[in-house]
Amino acid sequence: MNRWFRRLADRCAALAAAWRLPAGLPSRVKLPRMPGLPGGLRPWITLASIGFVLAALISHGQQMVRQRLDGQGWLWLLLGVGVSLLSLMMNGLAWGVVLRWLGLRPDWAAVVELHLATNLRKFLPGGIWHLASRVQQLRSEGAPLAAPTGTAQALVAVLLDPLLAAVAALALVPFGGWQGGLGLVCLVPLALLLPHCLDPLLLSLERRRARDLGLEGDLEREAAAVPPSGLRGYPWAPLLAEMAFVLLRFAGFRCCIQAFDLQGSLDGPVWLAGFALAWTAGLVVPGAPGGLGVFEAVLLLRLGGALPEASLLAVALSYRLVVTLSDLLAASLVALDGAVARALATDPEP
Repeated sequence: MNRWFRRLADRCAALAAAWRLPAGLPSRVKLPRMPGLPGGLRPWITLASIGFVLAALISHGQQMVRQRLDGQGWLWLLLGVGVSLLSLMMNGLAWGVVLRWLGLRPDWAAVVELHLATNLRKFLPGGIWHLASRVQQLRSEGAPLAAPTGTAQALVAVLLDPLLAAVAALALVPFGGWQGGLGLVCLVPLALLLPHCLDPLLLSLERRRARDLGLEGDLEREAAAVPPSGLRGYPWAPLLAEMAFVLLRFAGFRCCIQAFDLQGSLDGPVWLAGFALAWTAGLVVPGAPGGLGVFEAVLLLRLGGALPEASLLAVALSYRLVVTLSDLLAASLVALDGAVARALATDPEP
């Protein structure tokens, strides 16, 4: 037996010597780097997503033309605008809960107003200008807080909001059942919110976003003066607040389902699971501003096999119209409220 092991060891040593690099060559061979895509990955994802939706529109154009909305259907869409507007307000309140969890003292009305006023800027090219506006406001003297905060904490407050929203939405996917293991996989991101996982994740996102916004110098000076402190505990309250926001978002989507009379085609939890997955993809995938094209493409891929694609596409596009109108309405109401307040402040008393 010992002889057999000795032969095996000799054979392995011979094979290792045969595969050893010749003398004079570096121990590590650097492979040539693959050239990147022209313009980066973001525009190609945008084009692919929108192209997929356009192909579906072309394929099902005639069926789409046959989709008709009666008076009740239009009322459902109008209700969807109202519910989507309510969801935006809930998102502002959820952001206030995030600020509170971080140890800041938010002015709740001002936080919601800032969130609604800047939300429309997500449609600008780059998809970061709503975040940039919020970071700037949190650091300024007019911050919706008891006192302005530093660059690092402002970045964390702005980045933690969409991160918690994405995790909360994925946590709703298992309500649709096992789904070939997808329901279990979507629960894994909940572990990212544990402090020993969330701290390094936020640190990485913070540095990347600071580079995008040109705040690297401010972040380094602040870190040199005051070392960053870690988060404490699991963010249960912010997570539940973000989940309420996502559920209200789904309620607006449900109104579009009712408008086209598709509510009986699938069970409610299946609709919720498909919506939550598509909404999360539109939030986190680096595509068009506002998730345009990404949400619709993922929804079609996820639920297209169980429903007529023309009807599902009509629901997806009507939902896009509903949420866009709610974004415009929210920004307009905040602007009107500000104009009225300024007029009352400058108008002398009779």
